[in-house]
Amino acid sequence: MDVFEAVDSRISCRAFLDKPVDPGVVRDLIVRAQRAASGGNLQSWFVYALTGEPLKEFKRRAADAIEGKNPRQFPTEYPVYPEKMWEPYLGRREHHGVQLYGALGIGRDDHVGRIEQHKRNYAFFGAPVGLFICIDRKLGPGQWADLGGYIHTLALLARARGLDTCPQEAWARLYKTVGEFLELPPEQMLFCGMAIGYGDHGHPANSFRSPRAELPEFCRFHGFD
Repeated sequence: MDVFEAVDSRISCRAFLDKPVDPGVVRDLIVRAQRAASGGNLQSWFVYALTGEPLKEFKRRAADAIEGKNPRQFPTEYPVYPEKMWEPYLGRREHHGVQLYGALGIGRDDHVGRIEQHKRNYAFFGAPVGLFICIDRKLGPGQWADLGGYIHTLALLARARGLDTCPQEAWARLYKTVGEFLELPPEQMLFCGMAIGYGDHGHPANSFRSPRAELPEFCRFHGFD
């Protein structure tokens, strides 16, 4: 699979097959993703990878942490979204929600169903591998951008190996549970999780593609005529 196909076929996979992933492949992806661009070569990422029994134990702890609760109301250590969203970003996010919950047959007024779907984040959507990706608290916006580059490079390399991923900022709401389980040093902040595995492409959650803005909406060309 070439890079163009990997980019075009990458999705945020929300349902995975019960099929193990070779641990050696996961290690290789984590290492190769280090070739992501990094200003000043700071390499602002810390990765924690879980599979097998450690992942099962962590999922049990995560399930206990959200039992009978709405994790969307949990605080985060950093703002995942602006407090008040505006256009065009508000419309894009709302349309994505319509696509996801519509594909799953969960109505707008089905608050219980929506919460239960959100909670599937905290089981990595059934993926056999879960990553947690952290950053040093003292680093700034430039290094956060580099961290995003690492995450996206990892996702594309996984796709090139026939795997699917789901980067999950939802884990920021369980940062205390994650930090305690992994014994994170105090200088590290959890940014996100990432599910890795073989996607269940017959599942309704993976049956749609999020649209992207038309070129004139986000790009201006100078000297190309």
